[in-house]
Amino acid sequence: MKLSEIKKILDADVIVGEEMLNTVDVETAFASDLLSDVLAYAKERALFITGLTNPQVVRTVEVLDLIGVVFVRGKVPQMDTVELAKRKNIPLLRTKCIMFETCGRLYGAGMKASIEKVD
Repeated sequence: MKLSEIKKILDADVIVGEEMLNTVDVETAFASDLLSDVLAYAKERALFITGLTNPQVVRTVEVLDLIGVVFVRGKVPQMDTVELAKRKNIPLLRTKCIMFETCGRLYGAGMKASIEKVD
């Protein structure tokens, strides 16, 4: 699924990465507001769904080689988060949907979960 399709499904705004909407393929997603869970369980090349807006979100995406970020609940990322994402070429989107609805819409459209095996 392309980022452009995700944008439509979530009625999302693009904060950074408009030029990547039709070039980036997304097969899996991981949703959390705990960066420790993302670091422990998310697989690479996943879309990160979160309500966190600080620069550590972008750093986590970079370290794990994730595809990009969807901010839920209409959250607006901090300016330094946006600037870092621009420098790192990481797409950022924003939806008014809560995390549950965001995940449900994407799952209903065929998105798979991105998770390493939990013991």
